[in-house]
Amino acid sequence: MTLRRDANRGSDLRMLLKIIADRAAVVVYVGLPLSLSGTETPSTQKARDYAVALAAQLAAQSSPTEVRLIDERLSTVSAAEKMRAAGVEAKNQRSAIDQAAAVEILTHALDMRSALGQEAGTLVEIDPET
Repeated sequence: MTLRRDANRGSDLRMLLKIIADRAAVVVYVGLPLSLSGTETPSTQKARDYAVALAAQLAAQSSPTEVRLIDERLSTVSAAEKMRAAGVEAKNQRSAIDQAAAVEILTHALDMRSALGQEAGTLVEIDPET
């Protein structure tokens, strides 16, 4: 699932927290946008900050749900290729590409979890002092 960020009012985090609680989610994966070479980009810190904010809110609610960062390199490219293969023209992909990329990120995380026998990605830990 993808949500539009609402940095000013935080409605996206509130909506996500409700979904997590309603579905008794065990883990939430947040895509980590790295460059193709694996270095951080300006968007990387925004994703990290968002993941920390979500983890802090979950901790404040005493939720056991983990927040994990997943490398999202090539997820949009892969999603676009799959949409193109399904006959969706490039001009019609724009509205659905973020959701398709989210599916790619989740699929990648679940495949990694299956292969490794443990949760995929990097656990977001918060400082209890903050």
